[in-house]
Amino acid sequence: MTMKEYGVALVTGAGSGIGQETAIHLAEKGARVIVTDISEAGISDTVRKIEALGGVALGQRLDVSDPDDIEAAFAAAERWDKCVDILVNNAGIVNIQTFLEFTAKSWHQVMDVNLTGSFLCAQRAARDMIGQSYGRIINMSSVSGLRAGVGRTAYGTSKAAIIGLTRQIALEMGPYGITANAIAPGPIMTPLIEATYSEETIARLLPMIPVGRFGSCSDIAEAVCYLASPKTGYVNGEILTVDGGYASAGMTQTGTLDLAKGKNK
Repeated sequence: MTMKEYGVALVTGAGSGIGQETAIHLAEKGARVIVTDISEAGISDTVRKIEALGGVALGQRLDVSDPDDIEAAFAAAERWDKCVDILVNNAGIVNIQTFLEFTAKSWHQVMDVNLTGSFLCAQRAARDMIGQSYGRIINMSSVSGLRAGVGRTAYGTSKAAIIGLTRQIALEMGPYGITANAIAPGPIMTPLIEATYSEETIARLLPMIPVGRFGSCSDIAEAVCYLASPKTGYVNGEILTVDGGYASAGMTQTGTLDLAKGKNK
């Protein structure tokens, strides 16, 4: 792929984890990448890694819940006399509390970043993309948007809403050459998960993943690059689950091996 094919990509939450890996992968595909995050240290780290690989990137601090920040981030593309061709709405937060304990303040914090932030960035991107009759909008949902999880009252709801938002964008922007798709990651071994999950938690989750491992940030980044490609213009309104079969497996795999051996009746 060449720079011309991928153009300019803006990735939110690109200072670490999935966002950082996505920014690097897009740069390797030839995109000029606007690296955005609320962490300036994270931004610098990602830009440095892209440049070390010979890629082109610039950093811009971005709070996706702030319309002024969003405008400044998209205006950064003007440094290349371009507008944004690819938007990856990756920024998100998790606030784990049970349904009865969840506060209105926590609810609004999660929704402001995960859902409203994605909406505002996508809307801003689409306004530029219409002018060139081309664009790729990729939103980050989650398997938590497909199946409930204890303590994920706001997070899961926000990720379910991302699916609805994605389909709405796909419907209304499709006639302008703009596609909108979402990725629903399953259990991914991000730096945050690696630092916070205990060995017991990991051991409990692994049997629920048919491929037998946690996903990597690279697994998600590869999926983003597929949806961001100029060759996937007929893929629109799709929710791509990247979870090793986790959602397909249901709640448990108890008895799977016995069934396979014909021992269960």
